[in-house]
Amino acid sequence: MLDELVFGDAERLSADAPVPVLHVRRVERHAGGAANLCLGLEAIGAGSVRAFGVVGNDEPGGALRAALQTAKIDTAGLLTADDQLQGGRPTTVKRNMIGLAQSRHPQKMFRVDYESHEPLGDVLEARLLAALRAALAEADVLCIEDYAKGVCSPAMCAAAIAAARQAGVPVFVDPAKLTDYARYQGCTAITPNRTEAEHATGLRTHAEDDTDTGAKGGGAGARDTRAASAHTHNAALAHALAQTVECEAVVLTLDRHGALLCERTGDPVTVPTRVRQVYDVTGAGDIFLAGLAAARANGLSWRDATRLANVAAGIEVESFGAVPVPIERIHQQVLAESSAEHGKLRTIDQLLVEVRAWRREGKRIVFTNGCFDVLHAGHVSLLDRAKRLGDVLIVATNTDERVREFKGPNRPVNALAQRAAVLSGLAAVDAVVVFEEETPREIIERIVPDVLAKGDEYEEANIPGAAFVIEHGGTVERLSMVEGYSTTATLRKMGDPRAETAATTETRARFVEDQK
Repeated sequence: MLDELVFGDAERLSADAPVPVLHVRRVERHAGGAANLCLGLEAIGAGSVRAFGVVGNDEPGGALRAALQTAKIDTAGLLTADDQLQGGRPTTVKRNMIGLAQSRHPQKMFRVDYESHEPLGDVLEARLLAALRAALAEADVLCIEDYAKGVCSPAMCAAAIAAARQAGVPVFVDPAKLTDYARYQGCTAITPNRTEAEHATGLRTHAEDDTDTGAKGGGAGARDTRAASAHTHNAALAHALAQTVECEAVVLTLDRHGALLCERTGDPVTVPTRVRQVYDVTGAGDIFLAGLAAARANGLSWRDATRLANVAAGIEVESFGAVPVPIERIHQQVLAESSAEHGKLRTIDQLLVEVRAWRREGKRIVFTNGCFDVLHAGHVSLLDRAKRLGDVLIVATNTDERVREFKGPNRPVNALAQRAAVLSGLAAVDAVVVFEEETPREIIERIVPDVLAKGDEYEEANIPGAAFVIEHGGTVERLSMVEGYSTTATLRKMGDPRAETAATTETRARFVEDQK
């Protein structure tokens, strides 16, 4: 389906009826439904993605096909319902009217749908199934995204799942809101939301906000009881679906409460998610399915795959419309959630995940390095000015062994963990990384920063990595030092004998030579 977002100002009411007037400013068109699933798979790094489905013989159908092809999606299986076969079946179009009033966030006012729910007919259905069967030999995963528009009929779903099982290809299904899920029988996994699951099973859970920590009454004990009750009801839903569909796993999505994973063996577990500011849930189910299928195809456990899918869908709802979520953004979010206890300290591999995400967002990356043993106002000033040179600031610091080599046997005053913690606490610093080498040249070559910042006590020719950064289109900035501030001066004021300890002349000479 094709999603259209019609943006405009909604500042007044119509003179002839008590309805808002939308003064249109711009129109965006995005691939939606199963097409959004395809884009989501491509963005998440799934490799070759093929789309199978039906569009109308109309301009929206051409636009949808073009959008997929631009994203390098194979559209050979995307059939056109011409007049002889399907009596003028239109491309499904969801036209969303989005108004902005008083410079606030845009709000969806209403939606206009152009669509058919009629079955495809025997001829078109046979062509679609033949195209799908021919492609299964090269497939790792088959995803079925059912929006109940007549394409995913009981016969089509049953035949597609049977063909995939014969080919040894797992099948992941995001179901439609139906009262009978028999058409999905034999799939590998199914991902309904709680409302869809209730509709399909006839079972009712309690109200959504029963499990909310802000629910009324009873304090922490009552909330724990409600949460336990909600888990029991959700597990009953998942078990009922698993028995009906005979699948390997049911993943019940629970909006802000994450997802409940029910595997064929073992007890159901709730996989939590971070509560987000929801602007638009459009496409969240597509992206959840993309994340789950891609994760499983790459060998992740069901629990880790569900966690990744949760993160992907959570990022999706923070945007208007169906917007593919790139794998770099998912990696960045997973890293942020899993390493919260470590502050901003990263391994180089973790940092490169964030660097890729920052680059995709067009952010300018600044890099600087130093021992940062006893942090003082001069350090803080330099880091603040370095951050203003770009969007994100990466600070690299030496190991304790290297600090001793450069500064003397009684240094550092503060061990690496303390130095990293203090740097992480500075607002200007976005990430801290440790390097073991004598100079940061190797880590600079892996990050490829846009700006290399260093104090002006160094000549550019003696700054490690400077030539590399310039060669790769970046700049080197020598920042003036704050007069009167240094670690040595600070220690001397404290009467600390380590102020007078220096590294050997031989070590310093070698260090200066390495700088070059």
